[in-house]
Amino acid sequence: MSALGTPQAGKVTISDLAFRLGISKASVSYALNGQPGVSESTRARVLALASELGWYPSSSARALSHSRTDSVGIVLFRDPEQIGAEPFYMSILAGIEGILGTHEMNLLLRMVDPRTVPDERTRDLPVYERWAGEGRVDGVILFDHVHDDPRPPLLDRFKMPYVRLGAGLDALPSAGNSNVTVSQAADAATVVEALHRHGHRRIAFVSGPLDLLHEERKSEQITAHARRLGMSVVLCPADYSADDGGTATIAVMAGLVPGSPEFPTAVVYGNDLMAVGGLQALKRLNLCVPAQVSVISWDDSILCRLSSPSLSALSRSVSDLGRSSAQLLVELIGGHEPRNIQACPGVFQLRESLGRNLF
Repeated sequence: MSALGTPQAGKVTISDLAFRLGISKASVSYALNGQPGVSESTRARVLALASELGWYPSSSARALSHSRTDSVGIVLFRDPEQIGAEPFYMSILAGIEGILGTHEMNLLLRMVDPRTVPDERTRDLPVYERWAGEGRVDGVILFDHVHDDPRPPLLDRFKMPYVRLGAGLDALPSAGNSNVTVSQAADAATVVEALHRHGHRRIAFVSGPLDLLHEERKSEQITAHARRLGMSVVLCPADYSADDGGTATIAVMAGLVPGSPEFPTAVVYGNDLMAVGGLQALKRLNLCVPAQVSVISWDDSILCRLSSPSLSALSRSVSDLGRSSAQLLVELIGGHEPRNIQACPGVFQLRESLGRNLF
């Protein structure tokens, strides 16, 4: 305190507030934390002065008082450069932050490049182990689920709440675990039926890595729904990048003659980056979109709208996925019962890249 009793800038404390108001530090603490023990008029005076002086509670002290960190964690097991280029992640993280911000909670984000992991079976487990051991986060949101996923058993052992984002409809909530579920069957039906209506009977699907459950299910559901409609499907996995989307396109299309029985008249891509890469590859192959080949992106984004031609896409509310996952995690951390939220099905956006099959 200065000689005049004015706190120095940036160093306002509970003691300063108590001195200015002529009350005890305990009364100030009760007022600031919404606890009983002070009158409403005193509480109002404390809050008004705190606001005037720019006082905010110490996050570490608040966390200790609640035995919480007020932080949640996300580990993305992907190439960091790829994540930075993919609009999907920007939208989903914006949705997560929107919910966490209203609860005064923080997001701790780590990226683990698979190329730096000697044994891919361990994935990102050391990060979760360290977070649990150090008490860094109150819970986590899990992406990219795989068969025999080692993360849920580890988190269960540490009693750390978690939400699986993008789980299948068969995922059940359990103690400490909620799920945002997605119907790959419904979305596959939307895409395949749009192609069928435009006369396409032989299509290709350039998926993401098939070790990811959602990509495996996409491929299964696209194939199953196409067969029900008398269509055939060529499958080609890629790695979500634009370059690999182009490479996969060349692998599928090179050497095939438009109009021949083997020629796919439409290619569906597992994300927008691969669709853009595929579009460029088709141009290099001198194939006209959509006159000879139609192109569909499973994800919609600004990339799809600005491409030439603009890309037809399955539009999903990706930010809503983020909001739902964050809301479920906040509930779990607060002691609420686990539950599932089912994501709304995607809506097909018809743009220039989808044409009628003229062969």
